[in-house]
Amino acid sequence: MKTTLTVNATSHEVEHDPRRTLLDTLRDDLGLPGTKKGCDHGQCGACTILLNGERVNACLCLTAMHDGDEITTIEGIGTPDRLSALQKAFVEKDGFQCGYCTPGQIMSATALMQEIAEGAPSYVSDGLDGAALTDAEIAERMSGNLCRCSAYPLIREAIAMAAEVKA
Repeated sequence: MKTTLTVNATSHEVEHDPRRTLLDTLRDDLGLPGTKKGCDHGQCGACTILLNGERVNACLCLTAMHDGDEITTIEGIGTPDRLSALQKAFVEKDGFQCGYCTPGQIMSATALMQEIAEGAPSYVSDGLDGAALTDAEIAERMSGNLCRCSAYPLIREAIAMAAEVKA
């Protein structure tokens, strides 16, 4: 089967088995290893990508279901020469230890900042008309991304720091 995907602003036509996950397509077919395979069950968030601007777990998506969709992976957020504000903050705040979950954390944090900017409330928001970027808000919105090394306080600090840079 053939599916056309726009990944990090580049169009790709991929020949694949209809059962192939988007995670495997990104890593194995398109050579984008930044999206990590963690649990392969949608429970850890290591494979978080942006799909048409929304965060999703790529291990739960079938490639065949996303013909024509726009995907952003960690490789589309920044490069070693030009890090994004979030990537810089993760480095500066030491928001990682082993680094395995870091791409998924950064992708999820990218979506988090967009959600806050759009005024989307979460479970811990004070009301339905937006949310302030508090530590509790960051923790709630990042709850789908696990870190085996337990770097959560530093991850939250990095996100808060990056949000200040963008403000």
